[in-house]
Amino acid sequence: MAELRTLRIGVDGRELTGQATGVGRYIRGVLRAWTEMPIRHRVLVFVPELPQSELMAELGSSIEWITTGAGARPITWEQWHLPKAAAAAGVDVFFAGAYTAPLRLHCPFVLVVHDVSYFAHPEWFAPRERWRRQVLTRYSVRRAARVLTVSAFSASELQRYLGVPADRIALAPGGAPAAQPSAPAGSEPVVLYVGSLFNRRLIPELLGGFAEATRTIPTARLVMVGDNRTYPRIDPLQVAQSLGVTGRVAWHTWVSDVELDRLYTSARVFAFLSTYEGFALTPLEAIARGVPPVLLDTPVAREIYDGAALLVPPDPPAIGKAICTLLSDGPVRDAVVARGAELLSRYTWTATAVTILDELERAAGRHR
Repeated sequence: MAELRTLRIGVDGRELTGQATGVGRYIRGVLRAWTEMPIRHRVLVFVPELPQSELMAELGSSIEWITTGAGARPITWEQWHLPKAAAAAGVDVFFAGAYTAPLRLHCPFVLVVHDVSYFAHPEWFAPRERWRRQVLTRYSVRRAARVLTVSAFSASELQRYLGVPADRIALAPGGAPAAQPSAPAGSEPVVLYVGSLFNRRLIPELLGGFAEATRTIPTARLVMVGDNRTYPRIDPLQVAQSLGVTGRVAWHTWVSDVELDRLYTSARVFAFLSTYEGFALTPLEAIARGVPPVLLDTPVAREIYDGAALLVPPDPPAIGKAICTLLSDGPVRDAVVARGAELLSRYTWTATAVTILDELERAAGRHR
């Protein structure tokens, strides 16, 4: 068999700039794993502006950064500046890790669609955003050499809503960070939520459940981290005020990686109550710190986290009871944490990066 030629792999890196959230953390995990693997290919990451220096230092000199279209609107950057820059750089194959890809891309591409919430629940999105996401995702899926997603649940949703044949879909789930020590027993009862605020993540129910928990554990605190992307708009601090727990709730729209790590380390419980996710990385990040999660009982939560989290209905008393259990019932907490430790070995960035690299090489080989 002929030796595989060295490829120029282009990467859409826009989610790595500014205040990176879930998709950005996914792409970052893949790139970091590639830098730790003996791959022969060149990796060219296209961005509208360079990301934070800490990220560039973390990924090292093997990643080539190409800036293009600074200041352009996101859709203009993706559909106009990005394909022009990729063609000028001689990219052989492209990794589009954020739902959509340039429709005028000159080379084959591998696409990651993390979920199809804007098809399954269009009412959660403003009309213009919903239209943009649906149109670009539909066209991107049709043109992709391979469609990747992060769970069996999301694969089934791609088949259901977009008609993608099962043999065009491969799984590339998120990876867990390295395990770290958790907050010691007897530390402050802090409940942590990390993730953008969407209506599907039941922010009022989370706050209602926390309020229920404070009746039993009045010293508990809730720390929320995430930008507010709810539609229709929900103000979490107003909800907290209506529940009488304003003084026990803190909300940060964004924190640095250093501060986020500190929050994970100090938390005793993680709460993330989403009705619809493709995977949800932040519960896995909490588990890696030994922080047991309370999650909504959904198909994807059962697929990925069953046994490593307490699964609850969208009912504040049940949510509050689960939070109290993990804060005060040592044997239950220890059992959930132990299952979480077992879970970590199933999800690694190395495995995900290998899957994506294999798909990129196949796509480039078919295009020759």
